[in-house]
Amino acid sequence: MRRTSFANWPCSVARTMDMLGDWWTPLVLREAFYGIKRFDAFQQELGIARNTLTDRLRRLVDEGLMEKKAYQHEPVRYDYVLTEKGRDFFGVLAAMNTWGNRWLSGEQGPPVVFHHDRCGHQSDAEVVCASCKEPMTADDTHPRLGPGYPQHLAERPDIQSRFTA
Repeated sequence: MRRTSFANWPCSVARTMDMLGDWWTPLVLREAFYGIKRFDAFQQELGIARNTLTDRLRRLVDEGLMEKKAYQHEPVRYDYVLTEKGRDFFGVLAAMNTWGNRWLSGEQGPPVVFHHDRCGHQSDAEVVCASCKEPMTADDTHPRLGPGYPQHLAERPDIQSRFTA
């Protein structure tokens, strides 16, 4: 069964989910942020089938989130290293970790917390406005159509009613 492609949808969330493809891809990225670089280490930490891991690493390299760097030449073996685009995904994973710690942790507490090296404190991700630096919440933030939204869709009354207040 073929999955629906969201790559051309006028929605950055849908496009991101299309690029990720499945639940393994963000977990591979998580392990890369935790310092894993080698195929066998990814496989061991995740318990993922080798063919699935091969596909996910290939997708991350093709999408520009990781790059392969040879660390051995006979036979050739690679480290998988986060690119700038890949490192920029940290905020997404940090937000997911914060949400999961709040809503899915058991009585024993969160399984992973983040330590902010600059200030020396344990911290959680927080979504703040890039302009005023105040927290953004679902109650005080509303979507608006951006310049990349297709004009033929923007003219539909149902779209206009959802994106205007």
